[in-house]
Amino acid sequence: MEIALRNEIPTYSGGLGILAGDTVRAAADLGLPLVGVTLASRAGYFRQELRDGNQHELPDPWDPSRWGSRLEAKVAVPVEGRPVWVGGWAYVHEGHMGGRLPVILLDTDLDENSPDDRRLTDHLYGGDEAYRLKQEIVLGIGGARMLQALGFSIRQYHMNEGHAALLALELMRRRAYAPEHVQPGDPAFDLQGVRARCCFTTHTPVDAGQDKFRYELAQRVLGDFVDLPALKRVAGDDCLNMTRLALNLSDYVNGVAKRHAETSRGLFPGYRVHAITNGVHPFTWTAPSFIQLYNRALAGWCHEPELLVRAECCISDQAIWSAHETAKRHLIDTVQARSGVELDAGVATIGFARRMTAYKRPDLLFSDLARLRELSADTPLQVVLAGKAHPRDEDGKRLIKLLHDHMQALAPAVRLAYLPNYDMATALAMVSGVDLWLNTPLPPLEASGTSGMKAAFNGVPSFSVLDGWWLEGCIEGVTGWAIGQADAASDGHAEALYGKLATTILPLYYSDRPGWIAVMKGAISRNASFFNSHRMMRRYVAEAYVR
Repeated sequence: MEIALRNEIPTYSGGLGILAGDTVRAAADLGLPLVGVTLASRAGYFRQELRDGNQHELPDPWDPSRWGSRLEAKVAVPVEGRPVWVGGWAYVHEGHMGGRLPVILLDTDLDENSPDDRRLTDHLYGGDEAYRLKQEIVLGIGGARMLQALGFSIRQYHMNEGHAALLALELMRRRAYAPEHVQPGDPAFDLQGVRARCCFTTHTPVDAGQDKFRYELAQRVLGDFVDLPALKRVAGDDCLNMTRLALNLSDYVNGVAKRHAETSRGLFPGYRVHAITNGVHPFTWTAPSFIQLYNRALAGWCHEPELLVRAECCISDQAIWSAHETAKRHLIDTVQARSGVELDAGVATIGFARRMTAYKRPDLLFSDLARLRELSADTPLQVVLAGKAHPRDEDGKRLIKLLHDHMQALAPAVRLAYLPNYDMATALAMVSGVDLWLNTPLPPLEASGTSGMKAAFNGVPSFSVLDGWWLEGCIEGVTGWAIGQADAASDGHAEALYGKLATTILPLYYSDRPGWIAVMKGAISRNASFFNSHRMMRRYVAEAYVR
């Protein structure tokens, strides 16, 4: 549903889109025969403006013709008994290593359609339940038909989250047996043939995160396209569950971290859920100063990120620290320009940026303002924050306001800055410019998380709750630090956070520069070398695409 192709194209809302973009970028670097399919989302997600700590959503439109070429092909999809025509744009990603890979952005803004239908591919995650279902018809059914119309020969379809699951229904229709060959009680479709062509990656560890549509709505919108009894057999009895549909019609299913796969097996008993832990694109998420450093010391690291395991022995402490100082200065300049807050280059800087929603617990660091103020008096710290709340997530918006209230209460003892309109450029400045990356999700709700992986490419250690990828990436005191213990009660996380900052992390930063740089090198050599999109894509090819 979303892909972060570049900072100027707002067809993404957060981590899912960033991951899809990194998938495209890695596939281009590796020369894989892959094509991406998404929606044009002409109106974008939204541009965030903050006024007195209150989020305001402003339009963020973009022009597909500026970045893509109009496709000559058009296909029709069924919506409420009428054909809705789907065109599109071809965006060609050109990688820094010379690879090129196409992404199709589906678009219903065509003269053949009614005014309402022309808007179906406008708003990313916008509209009501019916609007969302129609979008997923365009993505799944329209996407499959567009690939066929353009002459692509598809070996394997990869559904990234359940939004695209109607693709499998389109493949079912293509593999329907002739009625005269179907005996009573026999399946009407070659389901095994469909499963062999599909793989599915689930990204949510909770039932509430799955797309579900009432069958009454599905019947009205999809009409004769579906046979309701057949649909219920593969999508659930109670409602059209897009995750269930994808699970039942995919031969390969995976979660995005080892813990997430375990959680998914409990959530979906009876299904075999593999684990391919996420990764991030090396070149995209490495600051220029570190790119230059790695190019000198570890030639070929962009294509073989595993070479970064040599960082500990092949790169000097001074070179690491100099590259970090350059990245930190860029962040300080960015914060000054965008928020008016003047940070101190000599002060330990903590970064926290992600989708603002309750389970991410962005307020955990501020659980005890008096203690945070006291901590900063002994060992100074400053904090840079960023993140959007979904327009309908009122709790997330309240958290943003709460963070701004805390900023005012802590000033001037603790410098804090909140950067508005979090995007790819802001993310790179933050993950490379801070000294410590903070992540505080409520376990087990973090499927994977990737921001700490990005930080690792820039020698920034993580300080995180043991959930998602950090269960695999954390080597205490070597790659970063854990908040609390795995499977321990979450109500002790605030105490663990304050305690480790006060007794371990900040004293190391201020009193033992070689020791701190050793942890920076540990993040690079043990985390960045493994948690990257090249390793991820090689595993998808070997385990999911070619079987």
